[in-house]
Amino acid sequence: MKHLLSLESLPATDMAEILALTQTLKATRGHHTEHPLRHQCWGLIFSKSSTRTRVSFEVGIRELGGDVLFLSTNDIQLGRGEPIKDTARVMGRMLHGAVIRTFAQSDVEDFARYSNIPTINALTDDEHPCQILADLFTIQEKLGTYEGKTITFIGDGACNVPASWIWAASKLNFNLRIAAPKAFQPAPELIARAGGNLVVTDDIRAAAEGADVLYTDVWVSMGMEKETEYRLAQLGGYQINSDLLKLAAPGALAMHCLPAYRGKEITDEVMESQAETIFAEAENRLHVQKAVLTWLSK
Repeated sequence: MKHLLSLESLPATDMAEILALTQTLKATRGHHTEHPLRHQCWGLIFSKSSTRTRVSFEVGIRELGGDVLFLSTNDIQLGRGEPIKDTARVMGRMLHGAVIRTFAQSDVEDFARYSNIPTINALTDDEHPCQILADLFTIQEKLGTYEGKTITFIGDGACNVPASWIWAASKLNFNLRIAAPKAFQPAPELIARAGGNLVVTDDIRAAAEGADVLYTDVWVSMGMEKETEYRLAQLGGYQINSDLLKLAAPGALAMHCLPAYRGKEITDEVMESQAETIFAEAENRLHVQKAVLTWLSK
């Protein structure tokens, strides 16, 4: 049985298949001849709130012929301490698949193990695989390919989004730079496990020089609110602004996985000048997740 639990565990050939499916599904939206989730009901189990993830998966499942049941931890016994393996065993007997957005990577992996139904990681503290697949598809749309390109992540380099970028770079043919203060750089063991195609630096200007894509994320992720003041102080110099964008390659993209806090990790000016790319990136969550759902159904 197939799952999408992380980019670490997803072979490059499967990434390529998902991206090819994405192109087809986006081009034929509203005219699908196949509905691989017909007569299926999928559960969305969210411990973390969401806009893009929830809407894109609910719409995507329905467009593929399925039905969807949204369950926050306040709706089910997980919120009262039921072990994930017990929840998984129950839901595996009733649902046809599950999309999980939570804190611990182990919860997603345990759910997949005990439920015996296709399981998708819609975000954990360790990885955000659906986001990076959508980002790769967006770069492919806007620049023709991600192969041979240089992508620079700027900001908190020790969170889930850059971790998934690291795994993608280790398996696909593009170069990744991460510009972050030393305290916010990826863990050495992650870098060692993932391998090449990666440069980590605290020099934001050097990282931006000649890059094809400048990419950022929020400085204060969910669950880190108590660190807000410290994070803003440490990451204040790691902003995508018009001066930084001028250092990048001609026609470079600025990307943000949203929500964006304008004036912090990215300026309002860059958000608006790059709005077509950034909101196409958000839309592509729908298309790539439909491709993941279709790939899992095969």
